[in-house]
Amino acid sequence: MTKKTEEYFTKPPQSYWMDSTTNIDYSALDKDIKVDVAIVGGGITGILCAYWLNKKGVKTAIIEADRILQGTTGHTTAKITSQHGLIYNKVQKQISEEFAKQYADANQTAIQMYESIAKEYNIECDLVSQSAYIYTLEDKYVDDIANEANIASSLGIKATYLDKIPLPFNIKAAVRFDNQAQFHPRKFLLALAGKITDNGVQIFEQSRIVDIEDNGDNGDYVLMTGRGTKVTAQRVIIASHYPFYNKHGMYFTRIYPERSYVVAIRMNENYPGGMYITAEEPGRSIRSQTSDQGELIFVGGEHHKTGQGADTIKHYEALADFAEQTFTVEDIPYRWSTQDCMTLDGLPYVGQFTSNTPGLYIATGFAKWGMTNSMASSMILSDLIIDGKSPWQDVYNPSRETIGASAKNFVVENLNVANKLIEGKLSLLPKNADIGPNEGKAIEADGQRAGAYKDEQGTLHIVNTTCTHMGCELNWNSAEKSWDCPCHGSRFTYEGDVIEGPALKPLDIHNDVNTIEKLIKDDY
Repeated sequence: MTKKTEEYFTKPPQSYWMDSTTNIDYSALDKDIKVDVAIVGGGITGILCAYWLNKKGVKTAIIEADRILQGTTGHTTAKITSQHGLIYNKVQKQISEEFAKQYADANQTAIQMYESIAKEYNIECDLVSQSAYIYTLEDKYVDDIANEANIASSLGIKATYLDKIPLPFNIKAAVRFDNQAQFHPRKFLLALAGKITDNGVQIFEQSRIVDIEDNGDNGDYVLMTGRGTKVTAQRVIIASHYPFYNKHGMYFTRIYPERSYVVAIRMNENYPGGMYITAEEPGRSIRSQTSDQGELIFVGGEHHKTGQGADTIKHYEALADFAEQTFTVEDIPYRWSTQDCMTLDGLPYVGQFTSNTPGLYIATGFAKWGMTNSMASSMILSDLIIDGKSPWQDVYNPSRETIGASAKNFVVENLNVANKLIEGKLSLLPKNADIGPNEGKAIEADGQRAGAYKDEQGTLHIVNTTCTHMGCELNWNSAEKSWDCPCHGSRFTYEGDVIEGPALKPLDIHNDVNTIEKLIKDDY
């Protein structure tokens, strides 16, 4: 890292989307309520689900654990595109042409819906049309890119094979999707949240759902909050990113979380337009954004499984180095990271939670392509709840039979989780660790593994590093000052509070977690 780059990182990470918008606070759920549909999670998927259901006259409530639109939605790159890596070539080869067609139709329709809704409510959200490019600098991806261009074109996407792109790279090949888009997600969604609440949707914040029971009257579901209040609903949509509820579905065995990073730069050159992503690793994503500070260029990438990366600050440094090698960087005013749920076959899980849980639905596993997938998911779930069917339900079905394509990933990912569970408990720890200001590390305290962080005032914060979800041992995230789970992606503050699930309970230095007991009791 250059001295200049080091100067950019003196401030804590901050998302441009968060910094450029003002929160609209909603009250906590302080009394029991009854609705037709309860939506758990106030991110982009939850807001869009409520929008479509509200248009069809369904009494709906959104229940958010923290504040709406501050999780992954507030830390995205916000590309509205059906170009999800080399997805169509993969799906057509590994699964079927029909699934590839459904996926293309769903995501292409999603792009159009953003423009339609923004126009319907006159929402100013920096929504502009862009072309989206996948490019490669390596010979081995040329055929894959050519195939992607051909298959995408056959599916109705305006896709073009290229040997040059507007960026200053000597590429081997690229595919361009036209009529894609980008926007400011929080400007769009905060405005939409206001519109739907005016139309009767209820939104509750600071109201974490900690359990679901399906023994309510008339087959209703009863959701319990950590505040002790209840929501009774005929239908429930789990849109909490990583599903907090795993009974029956065992989603923790077929989802794994990945973190990725963004630096926002100001540069001397004129940006040529377009949204870009590499076919090869290390992945690099590039797009522009207008702001009151001038044009910003978002450079993203550096993905790794949550809790398993190198010293996390190094990922920001790698992106800054790439930016400085590509552009003339004047400043890096923003940087942030986010977390995405990855599925075993690369396609989202959207639909009925399991075949044996009527009335319970899920939307997760967008694999870094949440803008179009969230819109498509909201339309699918609305259709399933109102009409009992959707034209795209098969490719998104959480119970789809794609084991042939995903069996290898299933074994690899679950071996990784098992290794991390054991590895953390067997690791050698310093008994008396020397910890500097703003530093965190795992130490031994009273014969047990503990996490220690010293703040700028010199106060030491000690937590139990055993994740309250399934008992994995947490690792320190130096860039975000958090304790992250290498198994299922839960994240905690240095004081032990839950930042991101599936964990529901904070870290407690006095309590440990019995993984076997949790599995026996279905308490996960």
